Amino acid sequence: MKPVSRSGRFQRGPKEDVAQFTESISFDRRLWRQDIAGSIAHAGMLKKIGVLTGAEHSQIVQGLKQIATEIEAGKFRWKTALEDVHMNIEAELTRRAPAGAKLHTARSRNDQVALDLRLWTRDEISALEEELRDLQKALLELAEKNISILIPGYTHLQRAQPVYLAHHLLAYIEMFSRDRARFADAADRANVCPLGSGALAGSTLPIDREEVARALGFVDAKGRPRLTENSMDAVSDRDFAVEFCAAGALAAVHLSRLAEDLILWASSEFHFIRIADEYTTGSSLMPQKRNPDVAELTRGKSGRVIGNLVALLTLLKGLPMTYNRDLQEDKERMFDTADTLRSCVLLTGAMLRNITVVEENCRKAASDPLLLATDLADYLVGKGVPFRQAHHAVGALVALAEQRGQKINELELKDWQSVHARFEADALGLLELERAMRRRNVRGGPGPKQVRQQIARWKKELQPSTRSGG
Repeated sequence: MKPVSRSGRFQRGPKEDVAQFTESISFDRRLWRQDIAGSIAHAGMLKKIGVLTGAEHSQIVQGLKQIATEIEAGKFRWKTALEDVHMNIEAELTRRAPAGAKLHTARSRNDQVALDLRLWTRDEISALEEELRDLQKALLELAEKNISILIPGYTHLQRAQPVYLAHHLLAYIEMFSRDRARFADAADRANVCPLGSGALAGSTLPIDREEVARALGFVDAKGRPRLTENSMDAVSDRDFAVEFCAAGALAAVHLSRLAEDLILWASSEFHFIRIADEYTTGSSLMPQKRNPDVAELTRGKSGRVIGNLVALLTLLKGLPMTYNRDLQEDKERMFDTADTLRSCVLLTGAMLRNITVVEENCRKAASDPLLLATDLADYLVGKGVPFRQAHHAVGALVALAEQRGQKINELELKDWQSVHARFEADALGLLELERAMRRRNVRGGPGPKQVRQQIARWKKELQPSTRSGG
């Protein structure tokens, strides 16, 4: 189809290659719901101020709803020559209903696309918030099912101190709680209506911006309309897009960290967990392999989500006021962030519900007495020994055991006292793992009482009525 000139200013439309280069309908068509919702609200306002008659308003609304039904059914014909979602819908509306030619009164594609993107961002965050909450529930279910399982906690990927597996999983619930809160915060700032800003300088017509804002749900907790206060900022602002991509990038990082833990735990070297066949794949060469592809792809896809944030920031950094065509590039970054993140969240949650913990291997790894070396230093501190001296003494005890090819719990009391006289017979009992865990009852710690309390807290927090990120 030959490109169409949209303005009386030009005698000819753009060349075919220019039209192909500048079109956005190939990706911005997904804004159709928001575009139609915005147009219906705008039409209602135009009727209120007398630009549209009652009959014209009805004609426009009916036409827009018919178009929405056809798009939903996949029967609408998108035309590249019409460039974007806005022109495609408006042109088809006008073809069916002559009154559609009045719909763009007091509106520019600049404030129209800003509106559509804000509506889309609200919708995506609402869906994503629920999916993140379900991911938290999947982690909680795995934690509660294995509440008594101990594993080594790691620093520098070296065994450090014992923790309950549930405590480790609860750490990720905390991370995703912060992600939910960040998305909620981003949604709040996106929830401001820009329509009425025009191309950059508003309108000379007596439009009612508050009416449109209320119709589209751009209101505060008391139902008062929330409007952009500067028309130039309104059409060029993409802070809400950056915040969405930033929250998405950090959530992707958390997903990647979780994926890395699962990959390590599923390896033959750890073998703390077994991921169900449905969430692993085999090798094209080695028949014995069970590869954690879902986790690996989640870890890998975090890179593209981070990249979307960097691309969007780079896009914006050199733009003068107000709207510039560069901003067309924002949508694919936002869309890809949403699609990638949501698929990773959904698949990770499903995978977690198909993981079996290999209790014997976890118990064997957690029973290493060296994991309780810090407890021995704390014991000496309790005897009045300065911590640095206590730390040095326990280090010497570990070195002695290594020299003899023994575990520290196999050394005799005289060996302990050879490195520090304050060690007494009761110190040997510090290496009993269950007792050691009961001593970790500090708030936020991995003791059994604390873990049970945190599981109970999150079961309550993650009920459907929960409104915040926890």
